[in-house]
Amino acid sequence: MKNESQFWAGTKNCLPIMFAVTFFAMLFGATGVNNGLTFGETVLSSASVFAGASQFVFLDLYGQQAPVWSILLAVFAINFRHVLYSASLGRYMGAFSPSQKYSAFFFLCDPLFGAGEIRAQKQALKPSYYFGYGLPLYFIWIGFTALGACFGKLITNPQAFGFDMLLSIYFLSLLMGFRSRPNWLASVLASGIASVLVYKTIGSPWHIMLGALVGITLAAMIGKPDEKKASPDV
Repeated sequence: MKNESQFWAGTKNCLPIMFAVTFFAMLFGATGVNNGLTFGETVLSSASVFAGASQFVFLDLYGQQAPVWSILLAVFAINFRHVLYSASLGRYMGAFSPSQKYSAFFFLCDPLFGAGEIRAQKQALKPSYYFGYGLPLYFIWIGFTALGACFGKLITNPQAFGFDMLLSIYFLSLLMGFRSRPNWLASVLASGIASVLVYKTIGSPWHIMLGALVGITLAAMIGKPDEKKASPDV
């Protein structure tokens, strides 16, 4: 398939997720200006970070006047999954040049990771397909963040519309998407229990980081395949 066809194939596969991204981006823009950020700061956040979940966590902690170091650690903890994403997708990027690979990791997000994994299972993952999927998401995210930031002040009470639940719903949808994986329930329960205990004893944002660490540690401990037993002598 030609590069142009690959690019448009990626864009076509991206269409179903675009509507959700536009709404999510507008919500972030509106929430940003309502939490004290300027229009420029809000848009710059989307352009430079491009990670909706951690951007909302940043806004939440910023609104609580949390210290800068705790905000940075929380954002790092939330975005640590992107390290795992890149390690997984990197195995299929044999057709990417070094500069294309570095650029690809910048645009890597949850929907693009899923699309890249599915594509790689069917055929070779090409840069044209990858960027055909990722670039529209990136520019839509920035554009609708700006739109939300422009009109965000018109929404005086986001909680009245249930907007405060969107981040929780987003994370829950991500979580349920992995429910068919081995040891999923054990890792989720361990992470959830640890997060609640830390939140009650130490407080925010440590519950995010330590809860995730407990879940990852347990998954690494029990997720290794059993060593093959030597066949008995005949």
